[in-house]
Amino acid sequence: MYTIGQISEMFHIPISTLRYYDKEGLFPHMQRHSGIRKFTEQEIETLRVIECLKKSGLEIRDIKQFMEWCALGSETYGQRLELFFKRKEAVENEIRRLEKTLDMIRFKCWYYEQAIQDGNEKHIHEMLPNHLPKDIQILYDRAHEKIPD
Repeated sequence: MYTIGQISEMFHIPISTLRYYDKEGLFPHMQRHSGIRKFTEQEIETLRVIECLKKSGLEIRDIKQFMEWCALGSETYGQRLELFFKRKEAVENEIRRLEKTLDMIRFKCWYYEQAIQDGNEKHIHEMLPNHLPKDIQILYDRAHEKIPD
């Protein structure tokens, strides 16, 4: 068993946040000894799921709903699966947006390295938008494509 301080350090989460999660009922089976919270492997796994769902963009009230579904048992498997499919799609969309951002950053690194080498941007502007070196053209094109919502 772990103390709240140990869990705070382990997950880099403030103790106040852990207390809030407990107050919100996200650790329904947490044991207490003399009023002190004791985290077991079950709470640690629950916390991993909570953090995953938070990072995927889910709000605490929705995470609380998920925990309530878990408490209801197998009759809510479908709802839980649907929730994770939606979170998966949201994370995949965010990854695509970040990849586009990274492509623009990579393009701009090349752009300014080239401008420094040439002493100006004239040659680069002559290559834009469709006559860039092949690897740079790929970055440029991906950075400028529309990502579906």
